[in-house]
Amino acid sequence: MMDTEERYINLLTDYGFRKIFGEHSNKDLLLDFLNELLQDEQGEVRDLSYLKTEQLALSRKDAVDLCCENEDGEKFIVGLRKSKHNFFSNRVNYCYSLPIWEQEKRKKWDFGLKAVYTVAILNFTFDEDKHQAEKYRYDVRLSEIERNRVGYDKLIFIYLELPKFTKELDELESRLDNWLYVIRELHRLDNIPDKLRDPVFEQLFKAAEIARFSPDQVRSYEKNLHYSRDLKDSLVTEFAEGWDEGLKEQLIEVALEMLNEGESAERIVRFTGLELAVVKELEHKKRQ
Repeated sequence: MMDTEERYINLLTDYGFRKIFGEHSNKDLLLDFLNELLQDEQGEVRDLSYLKTEQLALSRKDAVDLCCENEDGEKFIVGLRKSKHNFFSNRVNYCYSLPIWEQEKRKKWDFGLKAVYTVAILNFTFDEDKHQAEKYRYDVRLSEIERNRVGYDKLIFIYLELPKFTKELDELESRLDNWLYVIRELHRLDNIPDKLRDPVFEQLFKAAEIARFSPDQVRSYEKNLHYSRDLKDSLVTEFAEGWDEGLKEQLIEVALEMLNEGESAERIVRFTGLELAVVKELEHKKRQ
């Protein structure tokens, strides 16, 4: 029995995100979400095949990156980022451009590249854009500045800053609004709102209902739900004595994110300023 009265899973957890968007039985949900985001760019995405992260040569171990490929060989990477960290743009450009050069491994390659679409749902806001309270979607391309013309169309990035999406149910105006509302609010809802009743969202609410989970699934979800919070709290108390409280929590979040991405302890120390012993203990607790 879970120690929560929530009816539906939290989509801002690793388990919840992968459950709804990463399971083959729920592929229609991911297709609907992507088609709403990319309809002007890509046209209709008719089908997707899920790929293992290793197939894209991504040098990361982030459990909330989902990698897919359509019938034309174009890649779609959909990820959830729960905390802000240093050099976000550098990391994104590095990791998500790897599927471009990985295409060179094909036989008889003639530099005919397939596009890579990256959709990142961010549970934080960019510091430099905090004053733009109503702008939560960022479409990023390589462009020629003077003519404002896209110069390269094979790398497409879409960032969605979820904290800036503040619409309530009666303010939803588009299908993308509906999706962002559900991603943000699902675990707080008791039933599917009438405004969201259609086959896609009915399937989502059915798949997300905790009462339908097996005991093993409930245990896995509950463990994932509490892991990051409990680990962060214990580390702040145990190791960060004497630091400003807000800064302590931010550094712990950064270190946890970097560990999830497979970064070395030494690199994490350089990025965060945490003691090596602290990062080693993080590694140890993460393996437990």
